[in-house]
Amino acid sequence: MTEIAALLSSIVGPANVHTGTAIKEDFTHDEALGSTPTTPAALVFPETTDEVAAVLRVANEHRIPVTARGSGTGLSGAAIPLAEGILLAFDRMGAIIDIDTENHVAVVQPGVRLEQLDEVTRQHGLVYPVYPGEYSASLGGNVATNAGGMRAVRYGVTRHHVLGLEAVLPTGEVIRTGGKFVKATTGYDLTQLIIGSEGTLAIVTEVILKLYPRPAHRATVLAPFTTLEEVTAAVPRIVDSGIGPVILEYIDMLTMSATCSTYGLELGIPQEVKETALAYLVVMMESSHADRLDEDVATLGEQLGQLGAVDVYVLPPNAATQLIEAREKAFWLAKANNADDIVDLVVPRAAIARFMSRVAELAAEHQAWIAGCGHAGDGNVHLAVFQPDPEVRYHLMRALFAVGIELGGTISGEHGIGTEKKRYFLELEDPVKIDLMRRIKTAFDPNGILNPGKLFD
Repeated sequence: MTEIAALLSSIVGPANVHTGTAIKEDFTHDEALGSTPTTPAALVFPETTDEVAAVLRVANEHRIPVTARGSGTGLSGAAIPLAEGILLAFDRMGAIIDIDTENHVAVVQPGVRLEQLDEVTRQHGLVYPVYPGEYSASLGGNVATNAGGMRAVRYGVTRHHVLGLEAVLPTGEVIRTGGKFVKATTGYDLTQLIIGSEGTLAIVTEVILKLYPRPAHRATVLAPFTTLEEVTAAVPRIVDSGIGPVILEYIDMLTMSATCSTYGLELGIPQEVKETALAYLVVMMESSHADRLDEDVATLGEQLGQLGAVDVYVLPPNAATQLIEAREKAFWLAKANNADDIVDLVVPRAAIARFMSRVAELAAEHQAWIAGCGHAGDGNVHLAVFQPDPEVRYHLMRALFAVGIELGGTISGEHGIGTEKKRYFLELEDPVKIDLMRRIKTAFDPNGILNPGKLFD
């Protein structure tokens, strides 16, 4: 690697190639629970697409594994490097290249963070609506995992907002896909193929994103229910009503209690209501017109009452912000309480109640404790699993995923497969589809240098 490090230094400069003890611990892992941190042979900080291409040419020639890393907030182990490999970190590729107010698009480099993009788009009265919960996450990482989040019920996930990419193939060839337009029928859609591929097909160096007008008015409603079944039954009715919620989340009693206690939330819910509520529904709505928003809130309140809510609370703006921020920190809450694994399975939203009923049965069967919340509007269930025995936990997790697939869902709604869900993916997914994915991987990356060990063995 001494010779390789010298070649890499000639491409990006000696200061931008780190080896050995110069590599900080933060670059050895992402946020996946239970994963093993790994120090790469070389940590490289490119600044341009040409530099990324040159690094990949060296890696491909010498058959050196390459892993791409944004801000390291992923939860699947996809950004963990290999000990004999190169870790490409995009800290120096964090420029917002263009905010096109005429076409409502942003052009960004992969190291741009969501909070950075939100601050800039706000100045133009625009918004990039994907909010996966960690605003320090990078756009490159979001593209790699097809990140979603709470706003998916209205806006969808990352792939619905990426209009085009610049990407470098393992050979060092640079391709551009899509553009500043919303439709095309010109051959295979390579943009969508690369999105969600977890850095196994190509390295993204530029992203064209769709933007939207930023609504000026917002309201958040909290509704406690006596059963989770009532919550999940209410969700389709709310979606059907036409009020267009931006966020539609459920939070179970245990998670709500722990969240309020940990973050000191005061939501104004009487104690007698807390004692009867087993689940909560959080609904956020936005509008460009205050009077229209008020009408929608009133309509929603009446509907929730008819659907069995114990009561309905329109939260003050500050309390609403605190609750949404705390909800998005659910993973950190689970981690702080020593959760052993997490689930981000997705099922058809009408199947959430049936799935959660099986969750309770499987938890009891495997002597585990499972708590959670989720994006009720799109069926994405987030669970924290507490079962320290690895073998028991494996059988529990496999059973959870098998039930989800049986109900028409899939293993991951937004976190990806990486290394942490790979075993379940390979065991439970259609083998014909997996074989096709392997052939696609080979077509893009015949020498297998891009993020090996992720998705496939």
